[in-house]
Amino acid sequence: QVQLVESGGGLVQTGGSLRLSCAASGRTFSSYAMGWFRQAPGKEREFVATITLSGANTYYRDSVQGRFTISRDNAKNTAYLQMNSLKPEDTAVYYCSVSRNGVRFRASEVDYWGQGTQVTVSS
Repeated sequence: QVQLVESGGGLVQTGGSLRLSCAASGRTFSSYAMGWFRQAPGKEREFVATITLSGANTYYRDSVQGRFTISRDNAKNTAYLQMNSLKPEDTAVYYCSVSRNGVRFRASEVDYWGQGTQVTVSS
């Protein structure tokens, strides 16, 4: 079992930045690929970014490539999502996730979820 707690969400103006954190407890953090998904009202949960166990490889959805950066600190059992140049269309609840068997790009394939943190970007 893995428990995930996100923090760092909030309200920001267009062009601003936020840094989300995901603190993990329970099973060995470094045994899991980490990911961030988001869900806007009335929409399905969608992939945002993911990082491999060691942190050597990262993957992003096209619309955040170059603006968002995912990272992890296995010594602190924490993952991060640095979000720059935020746009109103980035507004959503952001969820941290872990997966046992490698990176995942579909919400249905994730093993554990955090409770989510709201990100609101005003125009």
